[in-house]
Amino acid sequence: MLKIVLIMIGVIIVLFGTIMIYDARSLTKKLFGFGDQNEATNGFKILGFVIAIIGAFLIYFNVL
Repeated sequence: MLKIVLIMIGVIIVLFGTIMIYDARSLTKKLFGFGDQNEATNGFKILGFVIAIIGAFLIYFNVL
């Protein structure tokens, strides 16, 4: 039962990271009001990628 819960948490983390990657531009427009949004967009994409990798590792190590 604990394995299933941890896998579901991993899936949600991967989903959150993927959403951050694809919606980085709109998220930076909503959250930040400064002029250079390209750096913030790149930061959000990198952060989303790292979050997705963490979720994938959580899923991978619970399946084994």
